[in-house]
Parts: sequence; structure tokens; C-alpha cells
Amino acid sequence: MTSPYAVSPHSPLRARRFALPALLLSLLSGCQQDAIPPLPAALAPSGPVATLAVATKSDALLALTSFDNKFYNQYGTYGPTYKASYWFDQAKSRRMDFWTQAEAIEMVIDAYNVNPTTEYKNRIQYLYHGMRDAYGMVWSNNEFNDDIIWGSLMCLRAYDVWNDGGMLTMARQNFDLVWARAWDTNLGGGLWWKTDKQSKNTCVNAPAIICAMRLYKATGDASYRDKAKLLMDWLVPRFYVAATGEVKGAMNTAGQLYEGALLYTQGTFIGAANELRPYYSTPDYRAMGLKAMDYAQASLSKSPGGILQDEDGTLDTQGGKSIFARWACIFVKETGTAGTYGPWLDANATQAWAVRNSSGIMWNLWGTRTSDTENLNSWRATGGVSMMLNLYRFR
Repeated sequence: MTSPYAVSPHSPLRARRFALPALLLSLLSGCQQDAIPPLPAALAPSGPVATLAVATKSDALLALTSFDNKFYNQYGTYGPTYKASYWFDQAKSRRMDFWTQAEAIEMVIDAYNVNPTTEYKNRIQYLYHGMRDAYGMVWSNNEFNDDIIWGSLMCLRAYDVWNDGGMLTMARQNFDLVWARAWDTNLGGGLWWKTDKQSKNTCVNAPAIICAMRLYKATGDASYRDKAKLLMDWLVPRFYVAATGEVKGAMNTAGQLYEGALLYTQGTFIGAANELRPYYSTPDYRAMGLKAMDYAQASLSKSPGGILQDEDGTLDTQGGKSIFARWACIFVKETGTAGTYGPWLDANATQAWAVRNSSGIMWNLWGTRTSDTENLNSWRATGGVSMMLNLYRFR
């Protein structure tokens, strides 16, 4: 990436890029997007989550529309269809950066998963075209291996919607590129975060496990499943704290851990455990996922079982709730644990919606009403939309 990276509370400044997530609900043509309708009085931002009705599916779709109205940009034709991207901020200063753009597209895929309309399906394609238009088919000039994995995972999920061989080829080529340049046996294995090989991080290894397992399911090539297992076997004893469920973030070249848990890395570890769970009876990946969920509920919330922490200190972490919400909700659906975690996730979605501004935008500070005057970046505004949408995987 080319913009400043996120800095965790436990790590030195990391150079990275930032972008904003966007969810599309604007036009299929190149015309201006419709303005969001006035918010019903009953849905006006209000007080403590305990006093609020759970955010509905209609609310979740309205949240995506609101996001699109501010950030979605359909900017031209691409063959017989269109290409689109998300703006970095409300001022439309530039497009979102590579990895957050991919995450914003995943948010649209989430919307399609819970509400499969032609409109969402088309937007996924247009945004995918925008990525190809901006970055090409192969991303070897990107020094961030995690960026490439995020992009590959987006392509795989788009392939699940479109069954487009080009999407699968892009995912496979770029995953293979990362594996070839980032895997080695230094520190016992794992993928390097960047091409400078200064750290091995959860933010590349956990999503790479998800990506490899989904490549296995899409292609039938068992070597991808084996790579996923190899990565998890390396990650768990070094980064996963079995006693608490915490997933550490990064290891330097001396083998020292220097970053604690963050929502996006905790979430992708949960996703990785869930992907491996149906294929391996030992170790108990379901139990690992449950323990990691318990840690997030107890220790990555402002109070145990409460609203998720802000993580507002750096650009990369500002949208981390969107990633956590996706993989946590998929885990809850596929493990049948809505009775355990559903009320907590409901409360977070409802609280996020309660702090929206007059345009329906939610920032990542879920205890404070979203500013109507600040030039909000789009990545910061994705967490609430993702939480609301992904809730309806199991509700």
C-alpha cells in the first residue's frame, strides 16, 4: 500500500495505506446517486442500546444505501458493463486505497449474501472491474503481502457470486505470488507481512488461511488446503493464547511478539478456525474459535460483553470492526452459536445505528453521535454497516 499504515497500541509505526470501505447502492448507470430518504423519527439516533429496538434488516440495507450515497463512484464503462470504486473520503479527494477498497467490496458481497438482488450482484462486478482497472490482474508491485491476500479473498468471494473464471484466476495467481515470495521456514514458517521481511503478522497469515481454504473449495486442489493447515499449525502455538483466546498481532525477526489483539486480526483468526473446522477433527478448531470469540466479547469491548472498542488511533484500525463483524457472524451462523453471541452482536449493531448522523453515516466511535461536519473517511464508516448486514446471516 501507499498510504500510512495502522499502528496498534503495541507496535511501532507501520507504513501502510488506508482506504475507506464502501457499500454500494447507487446507480447502475453513470448518473448521480439518489439522496437518502429522511430517517423516520422512530429511528432517529438516541440513547443507550438497552433502550433501543434491534436494528432491522431494512435498517441494514438503508445503512448501505447511506454509505453508497456518500462514497460510491461509478466512473465509466468496462467492456459491455461498468467500473466503479469507492472514494477515500466525503470530499472525494481520491479513491480508497487497495486493501480497504477490497474490504469495501466484501461489504457489498455481504449485502448480496443476506439480500441477493441483481443490483448488489452488478455492483460487485462493477467494483471488481474498478480494481482491475486501477491495479491490473497481478499485484506483484505491492510490497504488502496482506494487501494482496485481502484482494485475493475479495476475488474469491466475488467468484462465489458470479462464477466468473477471471475472478478465480485473479485470486489464485495473486495468492500463489504471495506464497512464493512470503513463505519460508524462518521463525518456524509463516508468511512475511511485507517484502522487506521484517515481521510475520496475523494480518497476513490468518486471512491467507481463509483464502487458501476457499481456493481449495473452489478448485479442488488439495495443495491449498495443505497450505492453510501449514499456516495454522505455525500460527496457533506462536500467536494464539490458549488460556484466554487472545490472538497476538506480530512477530519480529528475533521471534518476539510486539503487537496485541486487534479486532480485525482477532476476527480473521476466528474465520480461519471456522474454515478448517469441518475438515480436521484435531486440533479442535471450533473450541479455538469459541475461545477467540469469548476474548473479543470480554476484552475487545469497552466493558465485558459490551460495545466493541473504538480502535480509532490509526487509519488501518479504524475500519477493523467491519472485518471482525464479517467473520464473527459467519462463525456464529455456521457453528449454531447465536444463542451465545447473538445478543452481544445485536447490541453492537443497534448501538452503531443509534449514533448515525443526519445522512445515515456511522463512524467507528459507537458511543458518540457521528459528526455531520467532519470530512469522514470511508473506511472509518464501514464497521457499522458490516455489523448490521452480517447480523442477518444468523438472525
